[in-house]
Amino acid sequence: MRSMESYTRAAVERAMKVQDVMLQAMAKKITWWQAAEILGISDRHMRHWRERYEEEGYNGLMDRRRGKPSRRRVPLATVEKVLGLYREKYFDMNVQHFHEKLEAEHGIELSYTWVKQALQGAGLVARERKRGVHRKRRARRPLPGMLLHIDGSRHQWLQDERWYDLIVILDDASSEIYYAQLVEEESTVTVMAGLKEVIERKGVFCALYSDRGSHFWLTPKVGGKVDYQRRTQVGRAMHELGVQMIPAYSPQARGRSERSFGTWQGRLPQELRLAGCRTLEQANQFLRERYVAEFNRRFQVPGAQRGNAFVPCRSRDLSLVFSVQSERAVNRDHTVSFQNHALQLERVGWKATLAGCQVTVHQHLDGTLSLTHGPHVLGRFNAQGEALAQTITPAPRAVEKTRGGKVKKTTFPPRLEIPQTARDSHFPTAPATAG
Repeated sequence: MRSMESYTRAAVERAMKVQDVMLQAMAKKITWWQAAEILGISDRHMRHWRERYEEEGYNGLMDRRRGKPSRRRVPLATVEKVLGLYREKYFDMNVQHFHEKLEAEHGIELSYTWVKQALQGAGLVARERKRGVHRKRRARRPLPGMLLHIDGSRHQWLQDERWYDLIVILDDASSEIYYAQLVEEESTVTVMAGLKEVIERKGVFCALYSDRGSHFWLTPKVGGKVDYQRRTQVGRAMHELGVQMIPAYSPQARGRSERSFGTWQGRLPQELRLAGCRTLEQANQFLRERYVAEFNRRFQVPGAQRGNAFVPCRSRDLSLVFSVQSERAVNRDHTVSFQNHALQLERVGWKATLAGCQVTVHQHLDGTLSLTHGPHVLGRFNAQGEALAQTITPAPRAVEKTRGGKVKKTTFPPRLEIPQTARDSHFPTAPATAG
């Protein structure tokens, strides 16, 4: 029989409570059935405790499993291996990520709870803080393509002194990642590049959910409501494609993308370290070729309904839509002044002169420029203002007209024409007679 000193205080107090209830049943103050109900055990368990109490007294009420090793215990060698792997190789991963690596990379199948408690008990992982106020999660859209989230997160993704923005576009219905790229800074151009790539691959979607960043919205008052009438370059592009833009007024409103970024920050830096990525180009190549697909396999969920809401976009020139546009007037010498460059226009066949006309300057995502007037492209230029390949149809050559106003038609092969001879007069003269 084990001594009482080997039991914890909680175990001793529990045994004393059981004894008090059993003594009340023995004194006929309550029935044995009521005693079992008070202790939260079955009638059969109550009979076993009564027999053990009669045979062994108070000690019979103690838990006999204490001090005995569990049949499901993890071998000591496995425990040391798990702790060693986390300490030496996976030291910067969260518990869930590390648990997946144990099973996928090392074939160690343990429960998540055991791994978590082992790491916390060894002091390798801090214990979780208490959760905040409960918030009701907004229901997902039923179809992919109905609502897309776009957001950026600034973080030390390469685990050094460099800070980069990670731009992510994900679907509200399925949490599928359509685009993920690391950039120096989130801006109009980098956001447009992501949206353009998604539309080229998937099609035009219904709505876009974003924060109130200056490249998405114009906010007259800091922290106030957005101005729906005055559009940014991104807002103008979305309006041209018929995509509704929805602003978010708090981080909690962007809960789906915020939770996604929590996962990105807890996993991507460690994966980049294991893959040996040290530059921005290597990191983006790793994202495109490997990690986005792995991320989707792990976290993507099926939509509530079959199908999708994407619409193919074939009738629009996306390079013109996703460009930074500015209005300019054509000078008298048929040049357009833009950023200290004089963009020279060639002659067009559908208008005698373009001087004084309003044209649109497009700054494309690759740095080149183009000029348009309505549906007409007037010219393309590189970033230094030099004209690129000629794309303008030259004006037709003037054709000389005859005095009668008719244009002489040319035929091939040329027709054989017989020169006209002098015709006889309508009034024949009388023959000469001899006198």
